[in-house]
Amino acid sequence: MSEIAGVDRNFVKAAMAAPFLEREEEQDLAQRWRGLGDQAAMHKLTSAHMRLVIAMATRFRHYGLPLADLIQEGHVGLLEAAARFEPAREVRFSTYATWWIRASMQDYILRNWSIVRGGTSSAQKALFFNLRRLRARLTRGGEERMSDAAYGAIAARIGVSRADVASMDARLSGPDLSLNAPIGEDDGSGAERMDLLPDTGVLQDETVGNGIDSDRRLAWLQDALAVLSERELRIVRERRLVEEACTLDALGHRLGISKERVRQIENRALEKLKRALLDRHPQGAAALI
Repeated sequence: MSEIAGVDRNFVKAAMAAPFLEREEEQDLAQRWRGLGDQAAMHKLTSAHMRLVIAMATRFRHYGLPLADLIQEGHVGLLEAAARFEPAREVRFSTYATWWIRASMQDYILRNWSIVRGGTSSAQKALFFNLRRLRARLTRGGEERMSDAAYGAIAARIGVSRADVASMDARLSGPDLSLNAPIGEDDGSGAERMDLLPDTGVLQDETVGNGIDSDRRLAWLQDALAVLSERELRIVRERRLVEEACTLDALGHRLGISKERVRQIENRALEKLKRALLDRHPQGAAALI
C-alpha cells in the first residue's frame, strides 16, 4: 500500500487491514468495554474503525495541516466516542463515532489553521467549514470576489451576519503575514512589517513635559499644605493623600471626635488649600483643584 503523505505506511496498512465488525460482534465488544472495562475489547473496537479516521482526515487535508496530526486528533475523537457509546441504543458504532471524529478534527483545525483566532460558536464553525463549498456554488466562472448578494445568501444559509461572511472570506482568501517578516527582499535594511505600525503611545517630549509638570504641582501642593494646622494636615493626608483612604468613622475614633466633626474639618482644610493654591499659583492651580 502506498504511503499517505506524512503518515507511516505500516500504520495505514494495519488500519486498512483491520476486519470489519458485524453488528452483533460490535455490540458485544462495546458491552464488554463499557460494562467490564475490558481494554482488549475497546482496542479491537477502535482498531476496526481507524480506517474511518484516516478517510475523514483526507477530507480535511486541504486546510494545509499535517495529515498525521489530523489522524491523531481523529483517534482522540474515536476514543472519546468509545468512552461515551451506549450499546443499548442499538446504533452502529461507526455512525456514533463519525460525529466525534469530525468534531475533534475540526476543533484541531480551528486552533491551528491560522495564527488569528476565529469564532468558536457553532455558527462560526459552520461558516468556516462550508464557506468554500458555498462560495464555489454561488460564484460563476471562478470570480475572485463574491457579490453582496452572495454574501447575503451565505449569511442566511448558515445563520450569521453578512459582515461575518465577508470577514471569514477575507481570512480564507489570504495567508497569514508575520509582523517580523521583512518589508522588502534583498534591500539590506533589515526592516520588518512591525516597523510600519504606528506608535499610539505618548511621545517622549510629552512624557518629559508631564513629568516636569507633575513635579511642579507636587511642589505647589507641599507648599500649600503648610497653611494647615497639625490636625487638619493629618486628616487631609489620611483621607486624600494615601492610596487607601481612611474612613470618617475610623479617623474620628483615632482622634477622639465624631465622624461628622472629621468631615467638617476635612472640608475646611480643603477650602484653605484651595485658597492658598489660588493665591500663590493662580495660573497653574486649576489642575490641582
